[in-house]
Amino acid sequence: MLINLIVWDVNPEIFRIGNFAIRWYGLLFAMSFIFGYFIMQKIFKKEGVTEKLLDKLTSYMVIATIIGARLGHCLFYEPAYFLSHPIEILKIWEGGLASHGAGVGIVVALLIFSKKNKKPFLWVIDRIVIIVALAGFLIRMGNLMNSEIIGTVTDLPWGFVFINSVDPRLAIDPRHPAQVYEALAYLLIFIYLMWKYYKKSTPPKNGFLFSMFLILVFSARFFIEFFKIPQVGFEKNMLLNMGQLLSIPFVIAGFVLLYFSGKPKKK
Repeated sequence: MLINLIVWDVNPEIFRIGNFAIRWYGLLFAMSFIFGYFIMQKIFKKEGVTEKLLDKLTSYMVIATIIGARLGHCLFYEPAYFLSHPIEILKIWEGGLASHGAGVGIVVALLIFSKKNKKPFLWVIDRIVIIVALAGFLIRMGNLMNSEIIGTVTDLPWGFVFINSVDPRLAIDPRHPAQVYEALAYLLIFIYLMWKYYKKSTPPKNGFLFSMFLILVFSARFFIEFFKIPQVGFEKNMLLNMGQLLSIPFVIAGFVLLYFSGKPKKK
């Protein structure tokens, strides 16, 4: 039976010098910004937007993603602990980032950016979500390298045995590689959004790409959560876990925006 399984025994650290270590997660997280910058550079050039504006947008994105993802994890998943130990919120290097929090942070930052730079919010976010989907793929691959966000037990031939799991009890049985499921979903969504953007000589109507991103990403997240073990203790007795409950409003918002973005503008 073990012949059909994948024994995942990857060191999360690429190399270490004394107390300093470079981890796969950090590298993949950084790559999401690097690749995103080059993709946005091509998009802005195609539409005649200055690179100076892209540099400003990049700064907003980096700050919003890190702050939003960290606060999202602390306040959505472990509020009691972090509110009583607020200094721990700053220890991002110890792990704990939530994609829903990052989503909220990015939306807020782009609202501020679009107002200050006099660019339509939907125009900006339609292009940003393309690279956010790619970032989701890279970050979930980082989770795989960390042997975290582990799936439920499975007897399927592609089940992973996570040798380096933080909980030794989880390193015994083969489990769904939930990180891989989610990463592949985000990669396909990235490809779809790129295709829709470049399909015609002019991009889709403002709001279309953002609405499809919300529907596809958070629908995928909702269903893949069924294959994950609870991330925190209070989820064990929940019919739907926190990730699923947080995904539902995003999916609804996506359908609402899709409806309104498809309506013809009044003269």
